[in-house]
Amino acid sequence: MDGSHRRAGTLLGTVGTALVVAGPVMLWRGRKARKEIRTELAAQKITFPHHGLPAELAAYTGRRVETGPEAHAYAEFIKGNLALATGGRTYAEITAELHAGGGDDEKLAKMRQTAFMGQSLRASLMSACQAWHLTTLVTGLGAALTGVGAALVATADALTPRSSNRS
Repeated sequence: MDGSHRRAGTLLGTVGTALVVAGPVMLWRGRKARKEIRTELAAQKITFPHHGLPAELAAYTGRRVETGPEAHAYAEFIKGNLALATGGRTYAEITAELHAGGGDDEKLAKMRQTAFMGQSLRASLMSACQAWHLTTLVTGLGAALTGVGAALVATADALTPRSSNRS
């Protein structure tokens, strides 16, 4: 075997070994992060109501929010409630309206507080949902890297002969 095949085999083996080590670490971290998300969402004790859900969220009736998809669905529920409570206006729009009117309109001040709380809760739930998607990505990449790494190590073994008694 010539030197270039030996060097290629060594390089493939080194890269493959690194991937075989990195892949399971990513799998472990992805699973651990997903468990943390579940634990945090469960600790919030958010439950979909039994009444008042829009038709597209009816499947969630009475369910606790403990996963990324459930967090997303509840964020959509909040979005609908906020639109009703604020006439579709955002915290920033209500604040501008409040300031334009001199800042002493109690009804607008309460609406602004409602918008702030609702948008903050919605943002937190959307962050949990996005983190959930990242754990899926990290776990999937970990599995893929492990497989690619194993294939590279096998290829390296085929290119690089083990010790021989030849001089």
